[in-house]
Amino acid sequence: MPTSVQVYLRAADLESHDFAKKAVLRKALEANPNSVTLWKAAIDLEDADDAKILLSVAVEKVPHSVEMWLALARLETYENARKVLNQARKHLPTERAVWIAAAKLEESQNHGDVVDRIVDKAVRSLDKHDAVVMRAQWLKEAEAAEAAGAPLTSAAIVKCTVGRGVDDEDRQRTWADDANAALARNAVATARAILAHGLAAFPTKRTLWLQAVDLERKHGTATSLDEVLEAASERLPRTEIFWLVRAKEKWLAGAVDESRSILTEAFKANPDSEPVWLAAVKLEWETGEIERARVLLARARERAPTARIYMKSALLERECRRFDEALELLEEGLRKYPTFAKMYMMGGQICSEDLTKDQIHLDRTRKFYQRGLQNCPNSVVLWCLASQLEERVAEYRSGSANAGVTKARSLLELARLKNAKNPELWLEAIRLERRAGNEKLAVSLMARALQECPTSGLLLAENISTSPRVEQKSKSADAIKRRPDDPRVIAAVAALFASERKHEKARKWYERAVKLDPDVGDSWAKWYAFELDAGKKEGREDLKQRCVAAEPKHGELWCRVSKAMPNRRKSTAEHLEAAAQNILATMQKLN
Repeated sequence: MPTSVQVYLRAADLESHDFAKKAVLRKALEANPNSVTLWKAAIDLEDADDAKILLSVAVEKVPHSVEMWLALARLETYENARKVLNQARKHLPTERAVWIAAAKLEESQNHGDVVDRIVDKAVRSLDKHDAVVMRAQWLKEAEAAEAAGAPLTSAAIVKCTVGRGVDDEDRQRTWADDANAALARNAVATARAILAHGLAAFPTKRTLWLQAVDLERKHGTATSLDEVLEAASERLPRTEIFWLVRAKEKWLAGAVDESRSILTEAFKANPDSEPVWLAAVKLEWETGEIERARVLLARARERAPTARIYMKSALLERECRRFDEALELLEEGLRKYPTFAKMYMMGGQICSEDLTKDQIHLDRTRKFYQRGLQNCPNSVVLWCLASQLEERVAEYRSGSANAGVTKARSLLELARLKNAKNPELWLEAIRLERRAGNEKLAVSLMARALQECPTSGLLLAENISTSPRVEQKSKSADAIKRRPDDPRVIAAVAALFASERKHEKARKWYERAVKLDPDVGDSWAKWYAFELDAGKKEGREDLKQRCVAAEPKHGELWCRVSKAMPNRRKSTAEHLEAAAQNILATMQKLN
């Protein structure tokens, strides 16, 4: 069997020294000069210089082997590698790997313009020779090129092939899906190139621009994000979000003047835009330019008045402790926008929290809430604020605590009549009774509430945390069965594990809660409080960074802490600390 490749390979394996193995394989190649397997085995035993010599012979003997050509090109200098790949193209006109290798070679020499030409020529040449390469195969090649450190080659492949075989009406959707799929495989440059191609074809598609912005925010640099935002603003000047995000990024980077310039351009394109006015106000407000902010708000009330503009105007004056001016602005705003509940809330809060606690200000607060409830009977927060005010009448030296609780209870009953099946109102009534020491009535109300709102995560979570310890496991099982994906229920179960010192289980459930809805700040705060009590510093810092990245905006405790006037200018990290300390303080009182 003088031509048996396997026999020669086995014979080479039996030799213990490389020189003997080489002798066997040379003999084998004399008998089998067209065996790719033997050439590869022989080349593997040589150093770089000798391997180059063997490869130069191999490509003559087995010119159909793309591996040999590519291996030889890798070992050659740039000029010689170009010659090798040109020869390979002549012998293998339908092999795309040779063309892609040529593009990578040019990219390695920073010849970016040549890369595009090579890939374009490759696609046309393969079509000419009837080499069928599916669009999906080209995208795989693009991702492979990116993984090999050739992002320009990847982008060129995408540019030349991503539109092949796609119907015109399906292009936008298909390319958006392609980009998402590439990102899921961590092929960022490929996804970026797909979106760039999509935006070239659809320069006014907001969803594609948003996708590109999201990619740069998560995977790009500050410069690349700014470039995309600038391009989006130019293409879609009437879409405020791109102006606003760009201005915010500049502001966060400390470039306040650049941020102002961007907002000035945004004003030219959107002179009546409430978000642009408020962004300009916030920039001045947050940088300490209070008078500038005040002037901007005055102009906004003249040129583009809205309920939020009036509310922000009053909030500015409230923060500056100019309470009379704040109340005047609220009254003016309510005359124009009588159904905007937040202005009634702020008016009541100024009178009850910022001014002296006396009968005069109690009556003013009541009037704000009464007017609010007449015009906004479906505002749950207003009903709760009005109830809490009556509960605290003793603080204003106007009646007894018992009388206040009775009136608060009546208000909440009326609220539930007008807003049936509302879990927030039921919860406020339950907590009112607990604060008043009426535990049995609170338990009875909870049972009624769960009958009316059986799948309310808010009530189910409260039921877990306030039940006797012996009942908490069964309450948890019932809650998970009813609402398996509610972050409040999951966080309540995590807190139960934490109280039992089952730390790892608690962490897993807190992790699940924040993944279900990272916008709920209460989940982050409860987890952070747990880590403060039972975790390590490294874990706490990592958790804090994740919370800052998520930028939560909702949650009962979170909103109470973050919207408190002393905390208004504090960062997300500071809000997290404050909320966690609040939780720990409550736990200490209960213990």
